Amino acid sequence: MLKRLIKQFKKRYSSEEQRKKIGQLAGILGLISNIILFSGKLIIGLTAGSVSIMADAMNSLSDMISSVLTLVGFKEAAKPADKNHPFGHERFEYISGLAVSFVIITVGLQFLRSSFGKILKPENIHLSAWVFLILILSILIKIWQGKMYGKLSREIKSQTLEATGQDSLNDVFTTVTVLLSAVIEYISGWRIDGFIGFALAVYILYSGARMINDFVYELLGSRPSDKEIGLMEERLENYSSILGYHDLLVHDYGPQKIFASVHIEVNADWNLTYAHQIIDRIEKDFERELKVELVCHLDPIDINNSYYLKVQEQLNQLLKTIDPALKMHDMRIKENMVLQFDLVIPEKMKIDEKKFLAEVKEKIQKEIGDYQLDIQLDYNYLL
Repeated sequence: MLKRLIKQFKKRYSSEEQRKKIGQLAGILGLISNIILFSGKLIIGLTAGSVSIMADAMNSLSDMISSVLTLVGFKEAAKPADKNHPFGHERFEYISGLAVSFVIITVGLQFLRSSFGKILKPENIHLSAWVFLILILSILIKIWQGKMYGKLSREIKSQTLEATGQDSLNDVFTTVTVLLSAVIEYISGWRIDGFIGFALAVYILYSGARMINDFVYELLGSRPSDKEIGLMEERLENYSSILGYHDLLVHDYGPQKIFASVHIEVNADWNLTYAHQIIDRIEKDFERELKVELVCHLDPIDINNSYYLKVQEQLNQLLKTIDPALKMHDMRIKENMVLQFDLVIPEKMKIDEKKFLAEVKEKIQKEIGDYQLDIQLDYNYLL
């Protein structure tokens, strides 16, 4: 049935509308299943007087709220760009996820307190066949739920649904723990309900804190994955018409709103019209193949100037003697012996900038020529 619905969405709607519909489908299915889970666990938790089952029920309540926020989040994220939000509203998906995280933290704190009270003053819990049956059904529903979220997250590449799916699969272990504790108490009479409830509360707090960290990371502007960077670099390296590239920067405004900028090195002898045709082709290629809005900046290189090439080669060799990982770009030789370039500092290389620049300038003036040096330090955190 899930596959059939996804096929219908793909036939009827655009890619952006598909994302909204699939996200809302996940929210609706999650909401219905979490209402069933919460109601069942709440009833048997109250009937049995078990704080661990009640904690598990509250965990399902937080999942229920999460499903509501998922519905709202995908609806808001699907809104088109406007005057006040020129890059669209897709980051609202991260905001809704952050709100879910705070709900989870609140639930965890409440049950940490009640479980601690149950440890200090343990009480017998009243178990029946219904308790065990509902807990087993809860485990099966959670397994289905996790797989459902996982499938839909892969369809639309949603970090929010992926995190929710992982949370559902993690909840399987919490309910299994509750079931095992009920079995142990039923057989042995050991009053371990408060300890299990306390452990579940700690787990809920940990899950909430981890989710907050992930969504804040996205809202602040996260580094693209190695796979995403690799695809972009591989494509740039395959354009035979350009000399090279540098300063690739990627900006994420939501799961489907990725913008990037890059400096493209071209032959200085090209006329502007031809150079524009080349970079325009690259930008359209990125949008079509990678769904990335790329903006290219032209850097003309005077490859037919023997003096320029000689200095460039000398400079590259000198930098390797300082550190093999050092790279430079945007080299210019201006009037009055002015040598200008950007020097890329590797992330792992820790330097005192003032001292380092003085060392580099001294070596260049001694080994290459008495230039006036204009060096801009550059840090590329995508490497």
